[in-house]
Amino acid sequence: MKRSQAIMLLLLTTIIWGMGVVAQIAGMDYIHPFALNVHRSLAAALFLLIVLLFIPKLRDVGTDLEATIKGGILCGICLSVAMALQQYGLQYTTAGKGGFITALYIVLVPIGGILLHHPISKKTWFAVLVAAVGLYFISMKKGAGFSMGRGDFLVLLSAVAFSVHILVIDRFAPYVDGVAMSCIQFFTAAILSLILVVSTGASLFGEYTKALPAILYLGILSSGVGFTLQIMGQRYTEPTTASLILSLEAVFSLLGGIILLSEALTAREAFGCVLLFVAILIAQLPMPKLRKSSENN
Repeated sequence: MKRSQAIMLLLLTTIIWGMGVVAQIAGMDYIHPFALNVHRSLAAALFLLIVLLFIPKLRDVGTDLEATIKGGILCGICLSVAMALQQYGLQYTTAGKGGFITALYIVLVPIGGILLHHPISKKTWFAVLVAAVGLYFISMKKGAGFSMGRGDFLVLLSAVAFSVHILVIDRFAPYVDGVAMSCIQFFTAAILSLILVVSTGASLFGEYTKALPAILYLGILSSGVGFTLQIMGQRYTEPTTASLILSLEAVFSLLGGIILLSEALTAREAFGCVLLFVAILIAQLPMPKLRKSSENN
């Protein structure tokens, strides 16, 4: 596969994931948020199981079975927490704002890397500052001081959980079968999401027939196909470029909310979104020229 084709696959992944935020909001009109997570996780797990059994060419087989199982369970725990916070938070915010706040994981991941003893550059800290300012304009209501909306705060917490999820994947990825680990993570997420449904006393099915399009999109496309395309694309693309392309998910969630859900951002929120996207770019783009110039000076 050519590098240009790999980039197109990653771009397609971001479109699928971005529109997934719209599907999440639409699905909650007919089914409880936690129940939606049960069904989407189960659909993703079954899809990936089919891939494992019948499409071996898409697999990146590792040698450590124990790490595959352990990593899958840990990823499933992180993913179920992240999805629950995001899904519940999206009831109280828009698809555009939700997508951009979720995209903070791109900035939070390198910060979390401190725990893994990864050095943090001045560029990253600057990106965090820009993102914080952007988040303020997106989330804080004018004249409300530091009062953040409940939905925005829950989605922000989900971004933290997604950051942990990415770091866990980074820890196990070199040793495992990626498709198998993802299959295990979605089965784990489905079980934990089911526990949440039972604990809240919510209906597991709601208006299932009406929610089915969202469930199938989120399960098969957003989780199953999206994950597979990501694996294929990253095999032929350097990590920095891949991360930058995938961060465009936030843009497509914004566009999806405007086009499909007739959402509208205020000028204040739009400015915050621009700042947040700039922070994502700063965090992901290398700056070799700046490094060289500073070294020469």
